[in-house]
Amino acid sequence: MLNSELRIQVDTVWKAFWSGGMTNPLEVIEQITYLLFLKRLDDLQVLEDNKNIRLRKPIEYKIFPSGKDDKNCSYEDMRWSKLKNMTPEKTFNILSENVFPFLRNLGGDGSTYSKHMKGARFTINAPRLLTKAIDLLDQIPMEDRDTKGDLYEYMLGKLQSAGQNGQFRTPRHIIRLMVELTAPTTKDTICDPASGTCGFLINASEYLREMYPEMLSNKKDRAHFHNTMFSGYDSDNTMLRIGSMNMLLHGVENPDINYRDSLSEDFALEEEKYSLILANPPFSGSIDIDNAAKNLLDVVNTESTELLFLALFLKLLKTGGRAAVIVPDGVLFKASNANKEIRRILVEEQKLDAVISLPSGIFKPYAGVKTSILIFTKTESGGTKNVWFYDMRSDGWSLNDQRRPLLDLKKLGIHPSSKLDLKDHEKNNLPDIIKRWENRDNSEKKRKKTEQSFIIKREEIAAVDYDLSLNRHKKNTHTKIEHAEPHQIIKELNKLDSEAKVFLAELEENL
Repeated sequence: MLNSELRIQVDTVWKAFWSGGMTNPLEVIEQITYLLFLKRLDDLQVLEDNKNIRLRKPIEYKIFPSGKDDKNCSYEDMRWSKLKNMTPEKTFNILSENVFPFLRNLGGDGSTYSKHMKGARFTINAPRLLTKAIDLLDQIPMEDRDTKGDLYEYMLGKLQSAGQNGQFRTPRHIIRLMVELTAPTTKDTICDPASGTCGFLINASEYLREMYPEMLSNKKDRAHFHNTMFSGYDSDNTMLRIGSMNMLLHGVENPDINYRDSLSEDFALEEEKYSLILANPPFSGSIDIDNAAKNLLDVVNTESTELLFLALFLKLLKTGGRAAVIVPDGVLFKASNANKEIRRILVEEQKLDAVISLPSGIFKPYAGVKTSILIFTKTESGGTKNVWFYDMRSDGWSLNDQRRPLLDLKKLGIHPSSKLDLKDHEKNNLPDIIKRWENRDNSEKKRKKTEQSFIIKREEIAAVDYDLSLNRHKKNTHTKIEHAEPHQIIKELNKLDSEAKVFLAELEENL
């Protein structure tokens, strides 16, 4: 997390952009992205120069070549280390007239970042504003991966606070939950076909660094991590630039972040390429069926994007691959042939592992749609015996438009640093989800359908047209005694009280 001083500096620059007429948060972040990229290029050139001096070998790739451009500006003057020491007017002129044409033509290394810079446009409108931004970024210790990443995450948070484009961001703790439930390994190839700012890919990379600290010491694993492990696709070039820079600042050097309309016939699928998919695809959209990829329509014939994305995930996954994806709840219970067919495929032809019902306010203030997390494994031969259901009632934050923390920061997240009591659990279910998930093949099988989590057999799901909604399977405690005689009511209440005590004892032990 950024310290308060840096947060204040970021806020100051942000306000300066705003007052200078740049009120689109995506545009502000994009311009800062370009500056960070330029700073990163200078750092890489310094490394090459030092290697040349130390090893006395020719420089393999000189990012800033010798000589001048076609406007008679020295490439050396385009380096961050030189620009930051010039007058505001000179810096502004060189950036707009020389640096940005240079960035657009930069592609010698073939990296994802150089590809996305081809569309770079300089829109900062005042020298003094540019100087403020450069002064701020120059204070960031770029060798510190955590600080760079936190800086970018803090800026991306402005997408939400600004009230625009917040749909691009899934709450970070929900992403982390999905990552931990799927437990990436060093051998995985991970994809998000609706990547946006690359939050899922970044959280997966952070998880791997934590769980496999030796990974980057191994040459083969390190090369896989930086070059072939992470793939993301989006149909918005601005988000691609922001997402790829976000990956770079979180320490992934060359991920595959590329333009693709994932559902379109124009883009050939890379079938069975990935072992793990993490995604929150666009909700409630539709596509012109004539433009939809035919191999997706072969799976499920529909114009509904949320169903086509599920078909896409199954196509992209290798056999044995797994996925954790967010879907609107309508996917779980709607009676159309397409909805029932995709659910049947997940249950009968693949292995549906879990349905986690999310609170309806989790994406507020931008959307109040009720959603769930689906976790499944591609088998192409069935394998669903039981499906684990969990009723998440709170994620630690208020479910209104403000989304304020309900607990002390030490008690938030999946692994809170302070122990939660029963009242805390009512406000943060995330640690409980992880604990129960780990026991889904053991103690979870003994739970009743009145509890917060329970197991449903495949046969029961098939008997109700593959309805996967939590309410279809969960039993309410009051339904048994609603019309009972007084003595039966007392008997049932005593029974429920006994069950509640057992449940609370188990919960307290787990927490």
